[in-house]
Amino acid sequence: MFKPKDSSMSPRFVGPRTFMRLPFENTLENVDFLIMGVPFDTAASNRTGQRYGPQSIRDFSVLLRPYNPDQGINIFDYCSGIDYGDVDVIPGNVLKTYDHITEKLDPILDQGIIPVMLGGDHSISLGHLRSFAKKYGPVSLVHFDSHSDTWEDYFGEKYVHGTPFRRAAEEGLVDTKKSIQVGMRGPLYGPEDMQNARDLGYKVIEMREARKLGIEKVIEQIHQRVGNSPVFVSFDIDFLDPAYAPGTGTPEVGGPTSFEALEYVRKLDGLNIKGFDLVEVLPTYDSGEITAVAASSVVYEMITLIALAKRRNSN
Repeated sequence: MFKPKDSSMSPRFVGPRTFMRLPFENTLENVDFLIMGVPFDTAASNRTGQRYGPQSIRDFSVLLRPYNPDQGINIFDYCSGIDYGDVDVIPGNVLKTYDHITEKLDPILDQGIIPVMLGGDHSISLGHLRSFAKKYGPVSLVHFDSHSDTWEDYFGEKYVHGTPFRRAAEEGLVDTKKSIQVGMRGPLYGPEDMQNARDLGYKVIEMREARKLGIEKVIEQIHQRVGNSPVFVSFDIDFLDPAYAPGTGTPEVGGPTSFEALEYVRKLDGLNIKGFDLVEVLPTYDSGEITAVAASSVVYEMITLIALAKRRNSN
């Protein structure tokens, strides 16, 4: 059983930085979940530096403890987890980076392990989905973001952080009729920028509607939309209002608080989740590590969902 170091016995500043002080292991034996960095950022359209996101998230995650009081569970009573290191990305070459991602992910999924990927810009999600679709067929996407990331292209390029979920739909990696996007907001070039996601088949709950509905109603729609299908959860840190996550590339005001963001993730319990990613953390713009705090906590809640499912299946 792989579990974190006990920080009441070993100071948090001791040892190499891994997520939550999990052991750094290159094994897929006796592992329920793993953390993996994908430090690629050269498909970003505005600020870059997301390559340092995994490092920043890991640095702050040493404060996390194994018992989650909000969910009433000690994660490592039910889960064995490791930090698997990073994908060897190729800066400036997103297509070859996709190949590296799938080469790393395919054997992980073949073992039934649930990966949690730390980005990196949002372009990397297409690589993740290629592996998941290979294993499970078209998956349901639950996507938290301030942007739909379904543009046709950016600067004439089809593989950037604003296009992964259009490409995923075109490649048949996601079942858009069982997929949902939440949190979209901010200025656009025209109404078609939001409509194009719906035209692809995604259900879209813009932030104004989400506020009006409330978290419980939005979560109800997510569960109804997804059903029992295999789910991939993609969480862009700019889903949060920049007051709570300033360290990101394309911030949009008017988003959720950090508490609300955690509640959205917690209430995904019960879905058939096969993997997660969290993207777009940019430490250069992260005042006081506010974004790192939020990101590491969101990942912690993702891991808790894995533990809750393990506990439920063991009863």
